[in-house]
Amino acid sequence: MLLAGLILLAACANLGSLFAARAADRSKEIALRLALGSSRGRIVRQLLTEATMISLAGGLVGVTGSVWLLPWLSAWQPLPDYPINVPVNPDATVYGVALLLALVSGLLFGMVPVRQALASNPYQVIKSGATGVARRFTLRDLLLAGQIAICAVLVTASLVAVRGLMRSLHSNFGFRAQNAMLVETDLAMARYSAEQQPIMQRRMLDAAQAISGVTAAAYADRVPLSLDSHFTNVFVDGDTDLKASKAAAQTTVYDVSPGYFHAAGTTLLTGRAFTLHDDKSSPRVAIVNQQFARQLFGSMEKAIGGHYKIRDGTRIEVVGVAEDGKYSSLAEDPQPAMFFPILQSPSSDTWLLVRSNRDPGELTEALNNSMRGLDPGLPFSIRTWYKALDTVLFPARVATVSLGVLGGLGALLAVTGIFGMAAYWVSKRLLEFGIRIALGAQRKEVLRSALGRTLRLLAFGSVVGLVLGVAGAKVLSLIVYQATPWDPAVLGGVVLTMLLLGLLAAWIPALRALATDPSTLLREQ
Repeated sequence: MLLAGLILLAACANLGSLFAARAADRSKEIALRLALGSSRGRIVRQLLTEATMISLAGGLVGVTGSVWLLPWLSAWQPLPDYPINVPVNPDATVYGVALLLALVSGLLFGMVPVRQALASNPYQVIKSGATGVARRFTLRDLLLAGQIAICAVLVTASLVAVRGLMRSLHSNFGFRAQNAMLVETDLAMARYSAEQQPIMQRRMLDAAQAISGVTAAAYADRVPLSLDSHFTNVFVDGDTDLKASKAAAQTTVYDVSPGYFHAAGTTLLTGRAFTLHDDKSSPRVAIVNQQFARQLFGSMEKAIGGHYKIRDGTRIEVVGVAEDGKYSSLAEDPQPAMFFPILQSPSSDTWLLVRSNRDPGELTEALNNSMRGLDPGLPFSIRTWYKALDTVLFPARVATVSLGVLGGLGALLAVTGIFGMAAYWVSKRLLEFGIRIALGAQRKEVLRSALGRTLRLLAFGSVVGLVLGVAGAKVLSLIVYQATPWDPAVLGGVVLTMLLLGLLAAWIPALRALATDPSTLLREQ
C-alpha cells in the first residue's frame, strides 16, 4: 500500500510537470486570447476541463484493467500443494474511490498551468515570448527529484530481489535440490500397521535403487523446507529438571534412513553415518548439525561421543556432525537440528529421496511404475525437490514480481517526468536558444544549457533513491533469501538503469533544442 501510494504520488507529480510544459508551449496562445478579451475564468475552465478529461480517461483505463485482472487474481492458486486462493471481489465503492482519486489527482496538479495562466502578463508574453528562467529550485524541481528517487528505490529493490532469488535457486541450503526427486506418502493412510511400515519403506527404497540411472536413494519422515517441521526441546546431559523452560535448545528433528546424507547432498563433517545396525535393539544415537554442536557442546570435536537428553528423558549419543542448513524458511538464522535413525523411531510419514542424472520426466514415470508395482492402492505424489521448494520460495517470488512491476511503473513515470521537465525548460527557452545559436553557440553548449538542470535533478534523485533502496534492502532480506544491495551487479544496474532512463526521457527535448532554427524562431517571435 505504501509503495502504491508512492507510485500515485509520482504520477501526480508527473501530471504537474507535463501540464506545466504544455502550458509553457501555449503561453503565447493564452496571452493572445486574454489580449483579445477572453476572460481568465473561461481559460481556467478550459484548462481544468482538459485536466479532468485526461484524469478520467486514465482512471477509466486503469479501472478497466483491474476489472480484467482481478477475476484472474481471484482464481490464482499460489500454493500448488494446498487448495488455497483468496477471492478478490471489489464492489462499486472500490471503483468509485479509484475514479475519485484519478479525478482529484488531475484537478490538483492541473492547477499548475492554471496558476501560470492567471499570473501571466499578456503584454509581456506577446512582446518578449516565454523567456526568463528562474535559477532557483522550485516545487516542481523537488517533485521531480522525489519522483526520480522513488523510481531509484523501486529499481534498487527489484534488482536486489531478482539477484537474491537467482542466488536462492542455486544456493546450498544444507542439501542439494538439483537432480533429486521426492516421493511422498503416508503408509498409515494406506492402512499399513506399525510393524508393516518399516518393511514397506525398505521395499520402496529397494525398488527406487533398482531403477536405471539412480545414483543414491534414502527415505525420511520429512525433508527440510517441506513446511512440515517438527521441534522438540533438548537438555544437557545430567539435567533432571526436564521442563520446557529449562531446555538448552529447541531443535528441529528428522528421522532418516541410512544413506540419507549422501542422497540429500548434505555433508557429514565429522563422525559416522547411520547404518542398518542403528535399530531399536541398539543404543539411541543421533547426528546433529554444527549449530547444535556449538550450542550444546561448544564445538564439533566435543560433540562427538557426547550425550544429551530429549524431553522424555532418553539419553542420546552424538555419533556425527553434519553441516548447517535451512529447515523451516530460507530467511531463518542458523538453527539447531538433529537427525535420528528412522529404524529407532519409526514413522508412517515417508519421503523417498531419489537422486539421479536422468530426465525428471523419465524418472517420474519409472518411479510411478515402481510404486504402483509394489502397491496399486498406495497414495503418493512425485515431484522434483525444486518443485517442492515452490511453497517456501513463494514469498520471495511474489516480492520479486511485485517489485518488478512497481519498478517498471516507477521507471515509466520517471521517464515521463524527466521528459515533462526537460520539455518544459526547453519550451521556456526556445527564443534564448535561437539567439545563442544565431550568435554561434556550439551544439554541446546549447545541449548543456537545455538539459543541465534536468540531468542534475536526475543525478540528485538517483543518489537519494539508491541510498534509500540500500537501506530498505535490509527489510527485503527478511523475505528474499540472500537479498543484499552490496552487489556490484545491483549497484551497477541501478546506475545504468537511471542513466538510460534519463537519456531516453531527455532525447526528444534535446533534439528540439538542437533543431532550433534561429531565423524562423526570431521571425515568429
